Amino acid sequence: MLQKLLPKADTLPYLRYAIALIFLTHGITRIRIDGVEGFGEFLSSSGFPAGVVIAWAITVFELAGACLLALDIGARVVAALFVLELLCGIALVHFSEGWFVVGAGRNGFEYSFLLIVSLLTIILSDPKPATQA
Repeated sequence: MLQKLLPKADTLPYLRYAIALIFLTHGITRIRIDGVEGFGEFLSSSGFPAGVVIAWAITVFELAGACLLALDIGARVVAALFVLELLCGIALVHFSEGWFVVGAGRNGFEYSFLLIVSLLTIILSDPKPATQA
């Protein structure tokens, strides 16, 4: 019944827009609060050489990648790189904190997990959705 009321639509763009907004605001906020330097120092203390350079590269990628994802330019490649970024975040920070981000825990990886599944949906989606019947 619901299918008769609502026309079929390609909903994948909405997922791309939502994820792009998340990464875009993440990158902008990191710059606005001068968090790039602190992020870089964390990376350096975790054994990465040139932590601040890596932090800037990640931040710039979040900004540019978000725009590319929203515009569907290389979306699968961008999504795969975002998955890699999130997996690194889980390995470096979130896994040791457990599953929950808030509530029964703090700073866990449930949010990253949801983003990864959403990004995998983009990566694995049919590049040309079927036309409406």
